Amino acid sequence: MTLAVWIGIGIIAIPSLGCRGIGRYGESRQSIAARRLSRQGHEAMHAGQWEIAEGLFTNALDLAKNDDRAHWGLAESLWHRGERQAALRHMEAAVRLSAADPKLISRLGKMYLELGRLEEAKRQSELALEADRELPESWALQGDCLLQAGDHEGALAAYHQALALQPEFPEVQLQVAELYGIQGRYDRLLATLDRLQDNLVDGGCPCRAHLLRGYALQRLDRFEEAKVCYEAGIRTAPDNAEPHLYLAALLLEQGHREAAQTPLRAAIELAPSSPEAIELAHQIHDLTTPVMEVDQIAEAPQQIPANEKTARAPGSLELPR
Repeated sequence: MTLAVWIGIGIIAIPSLGCRGIGRYGESRQSIAARRLSRQGHEAMHAGQWEIAEGLFTNALDLAKNDDRAHWGLAESLWHRGERQAALRHMEAAVRLSAADPKLISRLGKMYLELGRLEEAKRQSELALEADRELPESWALQGDCLLQAGDHEGALAAYHQALALQPEFPEVQLQVAELYGIQGRYDRLLATLDRLQDNLVDGGCPCRAHLLRGYALQRLDRFEEAKVCYEAGIRTAPDNAEPHLYLAALLLEQGHREAAQTPLRAAIELAPSSPEAIELAHQIHDLTTPVMEVDQIAEAPQQIPANEKTARAPGSLELPR
């Protein structure tokens, strides 16, 4: 074939590409720009800049509606500000567009579980494990589903599998510690928290870890150490009523009824309708002449039936969640 013929074929072929070729090029440029915005959005999200992240993910989806990472990021941003149903829709889209990425499946299952949709969460758990049995998040989700279904032994086994794949997994370590507390295995609870704390940076211990440690120490009658833990929980999360309640319950259990009223007041200010705060207030009121007035708590008498006021031992609370 002569050079002239080759040139002629080329001239004919170029128009045949037409707008389709140009369109593909333009679409590719948009996809690249969308990926860049998604990447910037995830960086902002991990830096705690949620509003900026949401804007970046929204802009990315304006350019490329099939960007799975943008749907994922927007789902996380919406979830963070409480837009749960909108977040769920974007997370479902992220799973679909990612060709069923098991990590995204696990996150979708976690969202279902937090919304109380246990059966859908269990299905995502099964799908994630079918896709990748070496992914710690998939085993963690299975553990969460089993825990919510009341299968403590099954949950513990799933969590241990997750930790075998990823030993430094704080969320799972806290769940394991709580299960040990439910089972009364307080030494194992404390050992689990020791391993967790060994891998945390200074000052990074979460409030829940302090409360779980304090709970175990309290059950072991190591009251002063438990008190130190609850006070650490208050310093870590001063706007959380829970550590104040645990400290008040500990002091009440030790017979320090007047001292218990100080953290109880703080808990009531932070969570006026807390059933635990109301119950502790009634217990103090029943046991001694209170310094505080129980009627400071909104509708307290209506929220606790008379036959439930002394249902638990003075100062007892459930495990921190």
